Amino acid sequence: MSDALLPIGLGLVTVVAGFAVLHVLHLVLRRAATRTHVAAVVAHHARRPAHLAVVLLACHLTLTNLPDAAWHDTARHVLVLADIGAMAWGAGAALMIIMDLALPRYRTDVRDNRQARRVHTQASVIRRIGIAALAVVAVGAMLLTFPSFRAAGASVLASAGIAGVIAGFAAQSLLSNVIAGMQIVFSEAIHLDDVVVVEEEWGRVEEITLTYVVVRLWDDRRLVLPTSYFLSKPFENWTRTEAAVIGTVELDLDWSVPVEALRAELELAVKENERWDGRSCTLQVTAATGSFVRARALVSAADAPTLWDLRCDVRERLVEWIRDNHPGALPRVRAEVIPDVGQVER
Repeated sequence: MSDALLPIGLGLVTVVAGFAVLHVLHLVLRRAATRTHVAAVVAHHARRPAHLAVVLLACHLTLTNLPDAAWHDTARHVLVLADIGAMAWGAGAALMIIMDLALPRYRTDVRDNRQARRVHTQASVIRRIGIAALAVVAVGAMLLTFPSFRAAGASVLASAGIAGVIAGFAAQSLLSNVIAGMQIVFSEAIHLDDVVVVEEEWGRVEEITLTYVVVRLWDDRRLVLPTSYFLSKPFENWTRTEAAVIGTVELDLDWSVPVEALRAELELAVKENERWDGRSCTLQVTAATGSFVRARALVSAADAPTLWDLRCDVRERLVEWIRDNHPGALPRVRAEVIPDVGQVER
């Protein structure tokens, strides 16, 4: 027992000293985080893997200096497994740090943010693929430490790098969605924050994973769709190439409507509205059947939400103008009363 006290004490001292050093480093990084984003990211992602590394170092020092015993081989094996897990965790933390340091330069809170949305989308999927690959490699390496499972471990490691094995299982629902997610991201069919219309619902792409896509609808509901949906069914992407869009305002009016005056009022309405981007302002009569004529106004805005508000503003302005200045142009149903033939003869 006395021979074991010194190694155990050495391990405890290592843990205490290591945690004290890490605590000081964490305080320094937190203070530096107020001035630089790098310190904040490193402090956030590296703290727990560093704590685990200190604990494993203390365990190795203790076990190395303990007198030989029958259980040492088992303990060393457990530590090797823990080391593999810690290295995978550290590599994952390094990947997260690299991503978090690279992405802030691509801002998505500006109007022309297509490039930024593309980068954020690809980075999000690459991060998940990287974490999944690290997990597969770590599990394979752990299996390789067991003589009876070396064949299985080698198979797991080989499957991580052979696309043919993955393609062989692509018929399964999960893996087909994973492959679909990779196709969507790198073919740039959709990006984060894209405005899309799916299942007759309008919303923005809020999250893209390897297996599903979350669309935040206009009323704050979330529509969760498998990634394979976007490869197998048509959908509208209003911001794939640019955010600017064109919308319509349609009015059914009486045949007596003064079209030129209505066109002039439309031009005045959009020029006075800050939501209009100056690209498009057109009024045309697109139908003249039955009791009404249909006037369609085309207006443009910098993005879809702004366009929606602009269309509402224009519609309200035109309705108010027609009501106040040309009430005869309001939609009406005409009827002609024909007297009875017998009454006419009498």
